[in-house]
Amino acid sequence: MNGAQALIESLKREHVTHIFGYAGATICPAADALMDVPEIGYTLVRTEQNAGHMASGYARVSGKAGVCMVTSGPGATNLITGIATAYMDSIPMVAITGQVPSHLLGRDIFQEVDITGAVAPFSKHSYLVKDPDQIPRIVREAFHIASTGRPGPVLIDIPIDVQEQQLKHFDWPETVNIRGYKPSVKGNDLQIKRVVEAIAGAKQPIICAGGGVWLADAKEELLELAEGTGIPVVKTMMGISLMPTDHPLNMGMIGAHGNHCANKALAKSDLLIMVGTRAADRAIVQPDEIQRRMATIHIDVDPAEIGKNMQAAVPLVGNVKVILRQMLDLGVTAPDCTEWRARLADYRRAELSRQFPQRPGSVFPGTVMRKLGAALDDDAVVCADVGQNQIFTCKYLPQKHGRLLTSGGLGTMGYALPAGVGVKVAQPEKQTVVVCGDGSFQMAMNELAAVKCAGMDLKILLFRNNTLGLVHQIQSKAPYHGPFGVDLDGSPDFEAIAAAYGIPSLVVCGEDELDEAIGRFLGEPGPCLMICQVHPDVATTD
Repeated sequence: MNGAQALIESLKREHVTHIFGYAGATICPAADALMDVPEIGYTLVRTEQNAGHMASGYARVSGKAGVCMVTSGPGATNLITGIATAYMDSIPMVAITGQVPSHLLGRDIFQEVDITGAVAPFSKHSYLVKDPDQIPRIVREAFHIASTGRPGPVLIDIPIDVQEQQLKHFDWPETVNIRGYKPSVKGNDLQIKRVVEAIAGAKQPIICAGGGVWLADAKEELLELAEGTGIPVVKTMMGISLMPTDHPLNMGMIGAHGNHCANKALAKSDLLIMVGTRAADRAIVQPDEIQRRMATIHIDVDPAEIGKNMQAAVPLVGNVKVILRQMLDLGVTAPDCTEWRARLADYRRAELSRQFPQRPGSVFPGTVMRKLGAALDDDAVVCADVGQNQIFTCKYLPQKHGRLLTSGGLGTMGYALPAGVGVKVAQPEKQTVVVCGDGSFQMAMNELAAVKCAGMDLKILLFRNNTLGLVHQIQSKAPYHGPFGVDLDGSPDFEAIAAAYGIPSLVVCGEDELDEAIGRFLGEPGPCLMICQVHPDVATTD
């Protein structure tokens, strides 16, 4: 058994069933070994960055670490954005890169880059493999690190000669014991009691739930806590789909681009319970002011996040699922916040019933989101890109019992389409819709080839306004002097592009066409592109 075969055998033992990748010379031994293992599927991406995004989409809905594999040099550097995107959103991923022969490292030969050094600031860990006998241990550790504690991407860089060398023996470790790596799981009992006491004494408490609840598979525990205590819930962008929009305790998304009701709840609360969120600037715009006006409880698996952006009165480190269960088992006394809930419910009703503006010859994205959400399956997955389309989707798409995936931390344009491919690989039976703008779509539309090749039933909603909408919106206000460098003149005929890949499309230029168009769009067997014409001056604040 050579190193490449040991790598693929190790992936099998980690129950890997799919790899997203792009082959090149230095990863050819691993690709050759993969040919003999039909139980591991393979998707050829059209650019390496998207291998990371596909692995991310796969990981987020499957609960398993996503795997991507590319070659050295530009293959590895192209993957960097996919790795950084996963790191910022704490997505478990194992990225495998080929490398030039080990005896030539450091000589700047053809397609050599120090990829382990390059990704050090935004990967959880990385390995440069020097001995093929170490491959089983390294793979075992990589998956353990990627998927435990605060999840994240781990890189394995394997020189081609190490892939070709014969192993003395294949030694698969049944357990992992890494010195210095012992993530906290169980919450401190004394701190648990302090949390329970703080909740019992609050009059206007609020739970702020983030993506860490999804990562810990703690959705049911969160709902049990909220419903058992009657505490209203706001979400960060990464936690939006944790509760259906029509749930009486759901107050929406907080932050600079959030819902009015959610921000009002945050401003008026006397106790903020942060669960699986890092209190980033987009969610909590003025952490010092929040800290001054109310007590805060911060529950997170990563001790580095507690106190980084906002000091917590009661910090609690550990696995969110375990900690919430500890709290529930101890018994959480429901605070008397009937009046508080009623006041927030009035804000929420007004928000959900607001009328959107209309312009002849175009559609308003919020209207599209409302109608689309109503027509989606109960467990549909929606992948939103970055820009105005992301904000409109997060604010106005009605949530049911599915998932909303987006790039929340790094804000990577071009994320949604490859992430949607990853979702369909993991859960081909799930209705999946990609939402993007005409700017972000052009960063990833080459992956229509992967969609077509696999015959995926993936629906793509494209907002076309011929501009980089969010930047246009920002530049239209002081201190800027107007939009510059954002016109998407020269964009292709998207209908023709879709047709070139054998994918049907339809165009919507008026809101009276929406109901019929959405029905056709979702009812089309196989992939479909729906292009919605949006006025370039539309703003997310409209």
